[in-house]
Amino acid sequence: MVVLVTGASGQLGQSIKHIAASHSSLSFYYADSKEGDITNKAVLEKLFKEVKPDYCINAAAYTAVDKAETDKEQAYAVNVTGAKNLAEVCNAEGVKLIHISTDFVFDGTKSTPYTEEDSTNPQGVYGITKRQGEQEIEKALKEHYIVRTSWLYSQFANNFMKTMLRLAAERDSLGVIDDQKGTPTNAVDLAEAVLKIIESGKAAYGIYHYSNEGETSWYGFAKQIFETNNVTIDLKPIPTSAYPTPVKRPQYSVLDKSKIKYTFDIQINSWEKSLQLYK
Repeated sequence: MVVLVTGASGQLGQSIKHIAASHSSLSFYYADSKEGDITNKAVLEKLFKEVKPDYCINAAAYTAVDKAETDKEQAYAVNVTGAKNLAEVCNAEGVKLIHISTDFVFDGTKSTPYTEEDSTNPQGVYGITKRQGEQEIEKALKEHYIVRTSWLYSQFANNFMKTMLRLAAERDSLGVIDDQKGTPTNAVDLAEAVLKIIESGKAAYGIYHYSNEGETSWYGFAKQIFETNNVTIDLKPIPTSAYPTPVKRPQYSVLDKSKIKYTFDIQINSWEKSLQLYK
């Protein structure tokens, strides 16, 4: 079975490469943002004709949350037009699509984990374009799986864990937000879950939530990162108000994983365990 991975140079793409050898029933083709430019439908059509994939994992996204506010055209091009292009080409070529989305489609006003049935209400350009991308896929392609995830990190590309370790090497003290709650998700665990969907062969199309288990704040996540890596730093919890950003982050964005666990028999690590495994 041939799996095309778009956005292959990002966290998820590199994580799939990292575990590919242990999934011998699958053959992978990795396309970066040039070869697999999802904003260019003609490029995608050519790529699909050459690769002849059975599945496409779309790990390509515009993820600069604050920058998106002033870079709306590019965020829309990647997150909306790109998703639409992929869905239409997948439909034309008979390819199943697994598209990665985000907890930012929610406004964060709940106090219990978000299910796939909860109403979306994105607050910034990033979240709005990611939700519009989901809707374009739903319109254009029946054979799709949309997997929303949260607080993605790994040993690959740029992410919160790497930023914390870099800052700790440069500073004696650090303030990190303690009043936003969510779940850190290791990209390798997400990659395993996505490949398990493919290997299941189940035509259970639709939206799914996936993150590691448990919940914490950014401060709690940072604290665990430093403890796990034996880093000593004066770490201070701060409120969101002390660190204003162009986009309001969800105060609470824990995802309910019941559907994906039940449908595909997926076992999920706690976020603390995954941090230990993939520090």
